[in-house]
Amino acid sequence: MKQMEPEVKLDVRGLQPPEPLERVLAALSTLGEGQRVCMLIDRQPFPLYAILERDGYAYQARALPDSLFEILIWRRR
Repeated sequence: MKQMEPEVKLDVRGLQPPEPLERVLAALSTLGEGQRVCMLIDRQPFPLYAILERDGYAYQARALPDSLFEILIWRRR
């Protein structure tokens, strides 16, 4: 049986909207128990935050150097 990685890496830097949103939502739909998505993006994804709240996900956003943001997303229990 294949072991699932605990973190799904998703680099959407440089993609034009709505592609980053579409990619992260697709990744979230494949998450197994205990997994989370780590998204790297070059702007704050404000529309995503409301969708995550609505759909039962928690997230943690942090600013990185060079105007990048790392967003960790996981399903609330």
